Amino acid sequence: MASQKDNSISLKKYKRKREMNIGIFLFAIVFIYLVVTIIMYASSKKISIYEVREGSILKDNSYTGLVIRSETVVDAEKTGYINYFQNENSKVKAGTNIYAVTTGKLNYSADTDSEGAALSSDEMTSLVVKTQSFNENFNPQKFSSVYSLKNEVDNALLDASNQTKTAQMDAVIAQNGGSADIFTTPADGIIVLSYDGYESVTADSFEKADFDRSNYKHTVRGDNVQVKKGDPAYKLVTSENWSIIVPLEKDTASELSDVTYIKTRIDKDSEALWADFSILKKGGDFYGKLDYDNSMIRYAGERFLNVELIREDESGLKIPKSAVVDKDFYAVPDSYITTGGNSSSSGVMIQKRGGSTVFQTVNIYKTTDDGTVYLNPAEFDKGTVLVRPDSSETLQLSKTEPLKGVYNINKGYAVFRQVTILCESDEYYIVQEGDSYGLYNYDHIVQDGETVDDEEVVFQ
Repeated sequence: MASQKDNSISLKKYKRKREMNIGIFLFAIVFIYLVVTIIMYASSKKISIYEVREGSILKDNSYTGLVIRSETVVDAEKTGYINYFQNENSKVKAGTNIYAVTTGKLNYSADTDSEGAALSSDEMTSLVVKTQSFNENFNPQKFSSVYSLKNEVDNALLDASNQTKTAQMDAVIAQNGGSADIFTTPADGIIVLSYDGYESVTADSFEKADFDRSNYKHTVRGDNVQVKKGDPAYKLVTSENWSIIVPLEKDTASELSDVTYIKTRIDKDSEALWADFSILKKGGDFYGKLDYDNSMIRYAGERFLNVELIREDESGLKIPKSAVVDKDFYAVPDSYITTGGNSSSSGVMIQKRGGSTVFQTVNIYKTTDDGTVYLNPAEFDKGTVLVRPDSSETLQLSKTEPLKGVYNINKGYAVFRQVTILCESDEYYIVQEGDSYGLYNYDHIVQDGETVDDEEVVFQ
């Protein structure tokens, strides 16, 4: 039994030695890196970047205005059926045949009842040239040129149509036995085949109730309409001078009190027109009076027009208001700026202790027409004294002036650039483009100027 115990194999237990897992080690490193990165990002300053682009701001006010013009209603001189030789909104000379009155209705046959207007070869050539010029020079930013071309084509067709209608009327009257009384215009003017009872209203006599369109009525005349002697036959507009009266709020009237000339846009055809401007007060109400001296023919038949008063229409570089900050600079006469050292860089001569001078390069942030140069106070020690070149005159830097500007980050760090503000909206400024020390199209700036400091590195 003892030998069996001696021959038995005793087993010993060994602890297994653990080997390092390189995968777990790498994962731990990556995990720690991600945690640190997230913490740094969450706690870091957030800087938004804005790309400067060209743009514009339009500030305007829209109104429905009352049109006042020099116009006369011409009454029919005989009872009967009226027919017109001229079309609506035609310019006529004094003594031009305008309408005929017959005892019965005129019979327009198929041969004469034609509205087609044939243009002469010269007129066609003129329109082709104008159309080609329009195609070659069209600018989408000036869409009103489309309406200008439209008006030119309409006028050419209207002239041809008037000639056609006159010939047509002569033919119809001849076919109907020639028994018609023909009447002519008493003066030069624009023919309007409608009336509304406002013809005698002037800038002195209009009332607040005249702007109420709920009861507005106007009567249109046409061919083969029966009239009585003394009834209105047509209206003759005798002057290119006309006005639009628009009601104004008291605050708006106050803002426009010094304006004497203003740009407007007529909604009917989007035409931009300049007008003389004045403020009228009647009772407790204020009105704006827009005076024009052209384009009457386009609106001769209109009593009310929607018009925009364009108070500001500026183009330039469009930037957010949040980007603009105020920064103080030394305002120094440009006579203190010189060049020196080993380059042509601009700089100043600084007086050292003992009276010696040393040249120091500077960054110029703005120059003015009166010869003032703006320098960054951070580039100088407090109480620095400048020496005027070729002179014993000195200037101690102490007083600063604020400049408005933004932080440009094209080079990867914040550089202040001054801006000249032309106009503004609720959220944006339009600033001048092309300033020597300002911004240019496609520059990158900090969207919130208060989030960075001068020369701070900014990653885009």
